[in-house]
Amino acid sequence: MCPPEYYEVAYAINPWMDTATPVDTELALKQWERLRETLTGLGHTVHVLTPEANLPDMVYAANGAFMVDGTAYGARFKHPQRTAEAIAHRAFYESNGWTYVAPAQTNEGEGDFAFLPDAYGGLVLAGYGFRTEVAAHAEAQDVLGRPVVSLRLVEPRFYHLDTALAALDDGAIAYYPAAFSEPSQRVLRQLFPDAVTADDADAHAFGLNLVSDGRHVVLNSEATGMAQKLADAGYVPVLVELSELKKGGGSVKCCVAELRP
Repeated sequence: MCPPEYYEVAYAINPWMDTATPVDTELALKQWERLRETLTGLGHTVHVLTPEANLPDMVYAANGAFMVDGTAYGARFKHPQRTAEAIAHRAFYESNGWTYVAPAQTNEGEGDFAFLPDAYGGLVLAGYGFRTEVAAHAEAQDVLGRPVVSLRLVEPRFYHLDTALAALDDGAIAYYPAAFSEPSQRVLRQLFPDAVTADDADAHAFGLNLVSDGRHVVLNSEATGMAQKLADAGYVPVLVELSELKKGGGSVKCCVAELRP
């Protein structure tokens, strides 16, 4: 995770961002700290990446890489405003002794990749359509040695996979069907017939931009409908307020890069 010390909405590169809407950086820091405390309180170790000036989106740490089996497939951001973030993430992974592979293709890390180790022998779901190029899916498959299933995103507000789909445990997902093309919806129905499906209200409340340890599911406090669906499915929802970070187009998952050493 990376604290939002320099967070602001200084430009608009997704439909959620509005440069005319004020951002309370102090409140964003408090909300971020509460998320960090929630994760550590659930027994998880949180590594903190040092934020850098002029990189206001560094708080969305999930976009910096995608790690499986101790190998981090690095990010190559689409928009120039975020390009330098990839350098900081590379330094983090390499300083911790993990293998880092620099990408040749445009991709935005866990923003567009999800890993399900118990699904079909260890499946990677990968989004494209707005940020990550589909060619990066083949590159990720080569780097990580895991099968990758490409899913096309078609709704601009759901510009990253992690706004429209989430791994709930090692083999189950939740997703918002309308964010995907009809062929991709058919693929998801075939692969995950028992998935938890979100409605419009769930998705627009960032109810799928969540982090789950297989039992506890940490998600945006506005997503009360999604929380109930998760509880009905046997999970324990944990609601966290992230109203300021939502202004930049992200919530819980965007703030958390999951490490799989």
